[in-house]
Amino acid sequence: MSEVFAAVDIGASSGRVMAGILTDDPEYGTGIELVEVHRFANGPVDLDGHLHWDLPTLWSETLRGLQMLVARWPEVSSIGIDTWAVDYGLLDDSGALIGLPYCYRDSRTEPVIDRVHAALSPQRLYQISGLQHLPFNTIYQLAAEPAERLGRAAAILLLPDLLAEHLTGERVAEATNASTTGLFDATTRQWSSEALSAIGLDQTLFGRIVEPGQTIGTVQEGLGLPAVPVIAVGSHDTASAVVGVPARTKNFGYVSSGTWSLVGQELDAPVLTEASRAANFTNEGGVDCTIRYLRNVGGLWLLEQCRAEWESGDRANTDLAGLLRSAAALPAGGPVIDVDDPTFIAPGDMVARIQAAVEASGAVAPESPAAITRCILDSLARSYARTLTAAAELSGQSIEVVHIVGGGSQNTLLCELTARASGLPVIAGPVEATALGNVAVQARTAGIVSGGLSALRQLL
Repeated sequence: MSEVFAAVDIGASSGRVMAGILTDDPEYGTGIELVEVHRFANGPVDLDGHLHWDLPTLWSETLRGLQMLVARWPEVSSIGIDTWAVDYGLLDDSGALIGLPYCYRDSRTEPVIDRVHAALSPQRLYQISGLQHLPFNTIYQLAAEPAERLGRAAAILLLPDLLAEHLTGERVAEATNASTTGLFDATTRQWSSEALSAIGLDQTLFGRIVEPGQTIGTVQEGLGLPAVPVIAVGSHDTASAVVGVPARTKNFGYVSSGTWSLVGQELDAPVLTEASRAANFTNEGGVDCTIRYLRNVGGLWLLEQCRAEWESGDRANTDLAGLLRSAAALPAGGPVIDVDDPTFIAPGDMVARIQAAVEASGAVAPESPAAITRCILDSLARSYARTLTAAAELSGQSIEVVHIVGGGSQNTLLCELTARASGLPVIAGPVEATALGNVAVQARTAGIVSGGLSALRQLL
């Protein structure tokens, strides 16, 4: 047996099209082999003083990657798409994109947050959506939309759903990504009329909710692709990444570590208590109607931004491996920062902002790249440990082991520091948890595997 599935996985700094090949080994059974077919850069673009996503380029690169995949594997079974959360595109009556989608790192939402809360209190909003307060949640972004753009909108689609619409012509809202908007009811897993009314929008602007495993539609003619089904996977990349956690126990914690860090647990039901809201935990939808109970924690974005500064300056030879070796050689007990401070969200001048934050805490600011790297990683590890402890206390579900997946799982120092800070065993990998989770859901939809999440995780 050998079946091929196409996984489109786009993050905030890069995207790729992967072939997930299911093979049947006589000794090990069914497994997944991943082949990267096409990788492309991604990043916000500054347009008229605001940060946007270059969606036309993302679409053309996605299509190019799928065409490359089909050239190698003409009998591809289906396609699944995942991206980051909260951002969206507006379509007019003709189906054309109204401007470029805003990037969540744009600061335009700050003036409207109080206005949204005046219409729907933070307490009530949490009871509905269960979401951690973040200034870029979709509900605030839509409240900040220019009236001219919003007035022309005939449809509002989150980014993975927008790419699926380009492929199939169908307008849907996949549940795991819809759950990150602040407009989705965490209990009913449907759009919340109360939340939509608070920002003056009608539900008809949004796609029908589909769950992971459902078929969105069939690839349209004229794209150079076969007419295969496009399957709703965990289209929020973290939802797919959690499927890709090779957990052997229900009592696991996870860190999906990349540009951001998503730190938490997998639960059967949301935790909508006031204590949970005060701790700023989120209840996002997972595959098979699970809950990703987690907090968005600062991520390797901080180090990526610092490295970009160093590489453009007089430290052009500072490579990541060398930085990590030098950082690991430094003694414990150095300065730390609050990686969740909103001051670190925007790009640029990250070294100076980190040094200023350390000085504001009363400590001596790190100067060398190694010391700044160690400060970042120590701070991330401590934040991971605190978040996991709080999650277990608030949910009542203990944590026995921590799985770090995604790009950060390759950072041995970060994994070791997390184990020390949490006092728990840390299992690193897979790096490609998101693509694996994407493919696993497609494979189940195709009938190759059956059962719940534990069965899907057996593939890993």
